[in-house]
Amino acid sequence: MTDDVNRLVAAGRALRTAAPHRLAATVREVLCGRYGAENAEFLMVDYALKVLQPVSAPTDTAQAVPVHGSAAGRAFGAQQPFVLEDDDGRAWMHLPVTVRGDRLGVLSVTLPPGARPEADMAELVELAQVLGHEVSVAERDTDVYHRARRRERLTLAAEMQWQLLPARSSVGPEYALGAQLEPAYAIFGDNFDWTASADRLLLYVTDGMGEGIDAALLTSLGINALRNARRAGVPVADQAALADQAVYAQYRGEAHLSVLLVDLELSSGRVRVVDAGSPRMLRLRDGAVTPVSLDAQLPLGMFEETDYTAQEFRLRPGDRLLFVSDGVHAVAAPGGEQYGERALARALTATRLLPAADVPAAVLRELSGHRGRPEPDDDALVVCLDWFGKQPTGT
Repeated sequence: MTDDVNRLVAAGRALRTAAPHRLAATVREVLCGRYGAENAEFLMVDYALKVLQPVSAPTDTAQAVPVHGSAAGRAFGAQQPFVLEDDDGRAWMHLPVTVRGDRLGVLSVTLPPGARPEADMAELVELAQVLGHEVSVAERDTDVYHRARRRERLTLAAEMQWQLLPARSSVGPEYALGAQLEPAYAIFGDNFDWTASADRLLLYVTDGMGEGIDAALLTSLGINALRNARRAGVPVADQAALADQAVYAQYRGEAHLSVLLVDLELSSGRVRVVDAGSPRMLRLRDGAVTPVSLDAQLPLGMFEETDYTAQEFRLRPGDRLLFVSDGVHAVAAPGGEQYGERALARALTATRLLPAADVPAAVLRELSGHRGRPEPDDDALVVCLDWFGKQPTGT
């Protein structure tokens, strides 16, 4: 092995054997001891996607770095390394920390005068990826990284909802996904879930009725009932029927859960959809935005033993789907005008050049301007799915 390979292997071993709560300290020790860095800081993005906070000082808001308008935020948004140098030759290298498309934060490294950032760039990019993988494992055993994600205290309902969620972004050869919820620290009913296998991507977009803990409990029951049915291998329409039975058995029709169930076949782009409630879907194709027309069926839990049917359509490579809850399409401006599909179409067109992971936050910023105040009255959920099509396999 070369010295560089030995160094990277030793760095990876140090991270893998570190105590779960010491990953940020360990990567700093590795970078200072083996790479000659003056300092290194692991910053994690908060739930609202507005700031990057140092894991070493999560409660010190003065050390938080804005996602928009900062060097670290530039690396986070572009998902590319970004380097700044001063007149004395000192360099600051910002490296995205991402796991399979899930954007965790940024590793910021300070290099002394005379160092050559480009010499170690590829190696440090790989080290940042190793850090991301270790954080995703370590989170099972420590609250350190959950605390670093929050700029303020979560409500109990929001705590329950965030624990239900998968990653907020994900990528595969055929697709890219991004999602975001508002208000990030006080959500209660809206939720999303997804899972991918070798041949399918399944996505749920949910909107639970009620407020606070009641809404969070309803959504938790519904999501877990859907997962239980999905993991039993039943088709998407039967997943809806089984989850419907679970919700009805608990609430006897007094509470229901609106959900859009999407089953995407990765080999062909064939989509099977069950529309059981209020979430909406729009498609951007060749620059034109159109609502995807679906047959509305009953929300989960309204009546006993409801039957559901799936509709089918096909995606073309280059298609983008946008899913929104009623806290987006039904929100009213101060004058009473609903946001609606026309405004959503404008927002989708305006964000067409952004990657899927960035689209939900951009749409929610536009929505904030429409309603004329920063905080919504209802949960607002946006999910974006880009379809690239089946990619050729190497020989």
